[in-house]
Amino acid sequence: MIQSAFILAAVLSLAACGEKPQTSSAAKRDTPAFQGTSNPYNAPGWTAGDKTSWEQQLKTRIQNSQNEYNRVN
Repeated sequence: MIQSAFILAAVLSLAACGEKPQTSSAAKRDTPAFQGTSNPYNAPGWTAGDKTSWEQQLKTRIQNSQNEYNRVN
């Protein structure tokens, strides 16, 4: 009787360890990032659909805000 209770407890505790499948996603992944969105909070100077403008904005963002050497000076 005690063994079956332990087995039942082990089975129930291991059943909770299963991972649910992640099939749905809110993000749309079939368009390149530089194509843009209808978001009103886009960076100024960036033209949606222009790949060179997108790359320039990334370079500017990296140099101005994510480069610790430039931020300290």
